[in-house]
Parts: sequence; C-alpha cells; structure tokens
Amino acid sequence: MAMGVAVCLATPFILVSCGGGGGGGSSSEPNFNVEPLGTQSLSIPEVNDIVARAVQASISRGVQSTIAVTDRVGNVLAVYRMTNSSPSVIITSGLSGANGRGLDGFTPVPSELAAIAKAITGAYLSSTGNAFSTRTASQIVQEFFQPGETGQPSGPLYGVQFSQLPCSDLNVWLSQNATIGPKRSPLGLSADPGGFPIYQEGRVVGGIGVIASTDAGTQGVYGLDRDILTNEVDLEEEIAFAALPEAFRAPAQIRANRITANGQTFQFSNTTPAVAGVAALAGNGNFVAVTGYKTAAGVIAGTSYGTSQSGYVATTAPAFNGLNTFTLITNPADNTSVRFPPTAGANLTQAEVQNILVEGMKIANRARAQIRNPLGSPAEVTVSVVDLDGDILGLVRSSDAPIFGTDVSVQKARSALSFSSAEALTDFTAIDAGNHAAFANAMDTFFTGQASSLNGSKAFSARAIGNVHRPYFPDGEVGTPTGPLSSPISQWSPFNVGFQLNIVTNKVLGTLTATTRAANQFSPPAALTCVDDVNIPAGRQGRFANGMQIFPGGFPIYKGDTLVGAIGVSGDGVDQDDMIGYLGVINGATAVGSTMRPFPSTLLTANELSNSGEFLKYVQCPQTPFNNSSEQNVCPAP
Repeated sequence: MAMGVAVCLATPFILVSCGGGGGGGSSSEPNFNVEPLGTQSLSIPEVNDIVARAVQASISRGVQSTIAVTDRVGNVLAVYRMTNSSPSVIITSGLSGANGRGLDGFTPVPSELAAIAKAITGAYLSSTGNAFSTRTASQIVQEFFQPGETGQPSGPLYGVQFSQLPCSDLNVWLSQNATIGPKRSPLGLSADPGGFPIYQEGRVVGGIGVIASTDAGTQGVYGLDRDILTNEVDLEEEIAFAALPEAFRAPAQIRANRITANGQTFQFSNTTPAVAGVAALAGNGNFVAVTGYKTAAGVIAGTSYGTSQSGYVATTAPAFNGLNTFTLITNPADNTSVRFPPTAGANLTQAEVQNILVEGMKIANRARAQIRNPLGSPAEVTVSVVDLDGDILGLVRSSDAPIFGTDVSVQKARSALSFSSAEALTDFTAIDAGNHAAFANAMDTFFTGQASSLNGSKAFSARAIGNVHRPYFPDGEVGTPTGPLSSPISQWSPFNVGFQLNIVTNKVLGTLTATTRAANQFSPPAALTCVDDVNIPAGRQGRFANGMQIFPGGFPIYKGDTLVGAIGVSGDGVDQDDMIGYLGVINGATAVGSTMRPFPSTLLTANELSNSGEFLKYVQCPQTPFNNSSEQNVCPAP
C-alpha cells in the first residue's frame, strides 16, 4: 500500500509509522505485537448490540440509517434498515464535469449495497498492524495527495476503489461456498466516510458501514471527502463510530492517523464520538435480507479468521514451511481443498510457479513493512502468479496481510499480462464492442514515433500502466497532458477515472439489480467476468475476469522474449510490492535453474517509453528495504 521514492514517475511517498498523532481510542491500549490469529469473532448478541447503538446514534442526530455489519472476510452478518430511511443513494463526487460519466451521478443504488461496501472496506483494508477506514480510503484514491492540495501526485492507492468488484472471479458470492471468503463488495472499495473496521483484542473481526438520510424521501449520497483540510464532521462517520463500544474500536496505535506519508498523516476519523446507548430494534426498523449478500433477514455470527470456515488457512505444503503463509480453500469442511495450489501452466512448470511464490514470501519476510505498526514489522502481502490466459496458477499470502490484497494481487498480475501481450490492442478494442478503443488508440498517439506500444513489443508493469492512467502526465503536474488511459481532468472524478473503470462499468452496474444478483449468487466464478468479452477469444477472457489495477506491484514474466505469465503482489507498501514481485521471479528462477525474468531479454520495457522527455517507470524498489540490513539498490535494472 505504501508509496515509493520520487524517482521519475514513481509515486513519490515513503510511508513510515509514527508513535504520535491524535485520534483518541480505548482507555487501555493493547500491545502492538498482537498475533494475527485468535478465536475472536462477532457473536449474534454482539452484532445486535452494535446495530442497536447505531440506531440510537442515528435517532439522537435526527436521521434515519441503513446499517451493515460484516466479518473480516466479507460475510454480511446483518443489514438493518430504519423505518424511514432512504431506500437508495446517488453516487456522486460533486464534480459537475464528471456527472453522468462512469459511475458518477448514477442512481438509484440500493442503500443496503452502499452500506455493505463501506463495512467491507473497513474490514478489508485493516490488519493487526494498521486500521484504515473509508475516510482513509477517500484520502488515497484521489487525483492529489493530500486531497485539496493542488499540484501533488495522485493518491498512493489510486484505482484501488475498483477492486473487490461484484463481477470478480476471485471473490465469491453469498452461497457459493457458505462462509468462506473473500466475499465480493457491491461497489468495490468505498471512499465514502462512514465505514470502520471492528476489532476485538487487537484483531480485525469485521466492519461496519452506515448510510443516513433525513427521511425516506431524501435520497442518500454515496460520495467522498474532496477536501480533507476542512476537517468537517460527517454524520454517517459519527454514527458508525458511535456504534462501536471501546472494546470494538481499533487500537489507537495502529489507526491511520498514526501512520504518515512523507510527513503528512493519514486520517481515520474526523471525530471520536462517545459510544451511543442501545436503542430498541423493534419498532425502529427491521433487519433485511439482501439478494446475493444475505439470504435471510436477521443476524448471523461472524467467522473467525484463520479457521476453515473463513476460507483462509495456514499453508501445509512443505515448500512453504516456516514462511508464515496462508492459502485459500474451497470447502470449509476440508482444510486441504486448496483453491490455488502451485500448478503448471502452458509455459510455466509447477516447480517454477511454486518457487516464485516461495521466494516472494522469503523477500516479504525480510522486507520492512510500510503501513504497519510497530516499526520494523515484516511486510505482509498476497502473491499470485497467472498463466498466459489469465488463469491463477498459484496464490499464497502472509497470515495477516490485508484481505483486499487477495483480489488486487491478481488484478495487478493480469493487468501487466494484458498490456504486455501481443493481443493487447486487439483485446482492448474488442471489449464492450469497441466502445473503449479510443483509450487504447490514445496510447500510440501519446508515444508518437516510438512504434506501437500495445503489440507485445514492450513490457508493461502495473506501475508503468499507472503512470499513463493519471489525469496529469507527469503525475500531479497541473497543466500537463492527460494520461492516455485517464479521463480528462475536466471530466475526471474518483468515480470516472477512465479506462480501468469504463471497461467494467456495465458489469458493475448490472449487479446492482436484485434480479441479476439472484441469477448470479450461486454461479461458479468461471461463469463471470468483469468485462463484456464476447469478442475476445475464450482463451484470453480470463485476463479480464476481475478487472484491472493501476498501482504498482505487477510484472509480466518472460522466458527470453516470450511472455509466459505474470506475477502480482499486494499488501504492506507498493514499493515493497514491486520488490517482492520482481525479486520473487528472479530468485525463483535461480532456485530451479529457469530462464524466467520479470522483463524480456531484448524487447523494450515501458521505462523506455516517453512523452515530452518524461519516461515511464517500470520498477521502484524501496531504499534500505530489509530489516537488520543496510543493503541498497536490491533490484537489478531490467
């Protein structure tokens, strides 16, 4: 998640944890060093208590709310709709030029879906070492960082809001595999204040999300904070925070406001309200079922992360002994039902895939995390490898890596694969019957005189893709050209970023209706893909099955000049992500005597493409990246 140093077009931030910062918190602050696994989970009485406090907090503030609670892996434990709450929201950034474009201005969106997205975001972005809220998310996905400070580079996780999509083939529907995660989010990750993680004894056990309105006739708003400098109080944020008793609030030491970016603190909440009283649930509203997310009205208990019921379990394969790795499973009754064990692909052997994952995790365990307290903690990440067709050949993760990185790591790998392939321009033009061809064609225009940039002659990393998917090129420099994959700044918003969103918009909007959700909630992942891909050959549709990602941590994998797959990494720092993926392939190749590399032998890499003298950046590894080592310059140039 964290940022890199200011070299070329890399995202110019280094995140460090700090002991200071405001934010209040529980009266007794638990030890930093909380083991990630425990037996904690939300019980039915605890969920009822949280909802009842959110209802009381809403009543005392004169609004009606829709309240959602999830567990850590995205299972929806409760959705409660107060009697006169608005049934829908409008998605809006408040930017007039973006209205009616992308998702900006779209309505109606069911309020319960917006509340679920907020709750999932709080749970998915957090861990035992960091607690991020939807306000934090708002801060890190906008065109400037900090939002409101013109002329700064874009947010460090620019584009992450379009992950965990309801069309993702990695995340699962409600009843596909009972309680296992990661579950899908109705609207991806939310940047609208009013969503928080829920903790017990220092461990993430879930999230809460709130959508509020004055009455049923006043539509709710699903937006974001466009200017964090004003420090205004958000009612939905107050209600969600007031619903959490002290024992369920994030430990103060790991809240976002204890982590700084280039000397500036992140935000967790603009207010620390007192814990609300408990309102009667009968007579103030009702628990509701939500098609595709919750089968029946009422409350269910959460799952304990790390147990088979959660879908995340410790890896038992001997190759990963001692590496603190977890894997996904398909059957909560069978810990051996590994969903993505290291598997051979058309051009990668099982040993090659396995050793990429092993060596990637070795690097992660040595690396200094960038968004995790205490200082000196190892990076916790998800590492995935995909085949040339986009199929997942292997996926492992650190035990406490944030859940959002599971889906994002695969998005990064598939993005690097797609952009580096000989079929890139053909496939991008085919998506949605060619409606987005202008973005792909703009790449060639942008790099005039440097030959086609989307014909397989150049290798693209996720970082390089992000360089050309910002509303300014170079990033943050006002008055410079728009990146060829971005919406122009006059039309841009976090709900209208350009190519990344446009290719998945139809599928995301299509899952907002109850009918479509009902049709898909029992479908296997292979039945879904995140783009309209009827014109893409079946062997390549998997490249787009969970959307694309546009921040660092993904690389194509080559043997010589032959593209054979890709790697994606997501977790505790985007420079760390780059390093773990890059060195994971190089070291994995050495371990088995393979010719694999995260760059081609003689073909060009994207860092040799330039516009007006500004070059793209292919890889950026951290300065002094390893704990207990002063080693520098650890990543060899491509």
